[in-house]
Amino acid sequence: MSHPKLGVNIDHVATLRQARRTVEPDPVAAAVLCELAGADSITVHLREDRRHIQDRDVLVLKQSLRTTMNLEIAATDEMVAIACEVRPAQVCLVPEKRQEVTTEGGLDVIRNRAGVEKAVRALQEAGIVVSLFIDPDPAQVRESRAIGADAIELHTGAYAEAWPHAQTELVRIQEAAKETLAQGLRLHAGHGLTYWNVRPIAEIPGMAELNIGHSVMARAVLVGMERAVREMREAIKGA
Repeated sequence: MSHPKLGVNIDHVATLRQARRTVEPDPVAAAVLCELAGADSITVHLREDRRHIQDRDVLVLKQSLRTTMNLEIAATDEMVAIACEVRPAQVCLVPEKRQEVTTEGGLDVIRNRAGVEKAVRALQEAGIVVSLFIDPDPAQVRESRAIGADAIELHTGAYAEAWPHAQTELVRIQEAAKETLAQGLRLHAGHGLTYWNVRPIAEIPGMAELNIGHSVMARAVLVGMERAVREMREAIKGA
């Protein structure tokens, strides 16, 4: 039985570095440890305000990763241009507000169709696989397919917040997952997933990739990066 691949988001390593505006801890070094522990890909979010990951981090990671980079960006001209220059294996388009602590919801593809479609086309023309980070809503899935996205990353934040009483949110994700596969799109999920709540999401048929950051980084502070990544891989394999 195949299990979802694990993409580890290392943004919080950069958050710690930027707290002192110094050179450590280095997100690139963190990425190496994640890869050694079995991470299938490395996710970084280059935000418009550069609050954690910096442009140089993205460039150096692209040169040094042995796995692949999943670059999260807003669907803006500036960010799309950077992505087209760097050419990561995959870009995930996400909504972004300056005042938020972390991404608060999925991208509204229906309301923002023109801008998202423009970004998708530009990225694909550069040879980049494009994923859209959306709420678990079949209508958003269908719109994502209509504008030509390659993959969907279902926002699991509401599910994570409701845990352990998350059956309603789990059903929403399951239904959106079915629609994603029916539309011929690759199925990913992420946001708020932890060692304790990841299993039901990993068990969803057709789930190809899970992108997890905060829980792994929080665990790594206590037990080390490699052990934290290995333990998350085991949690996913236990599904």
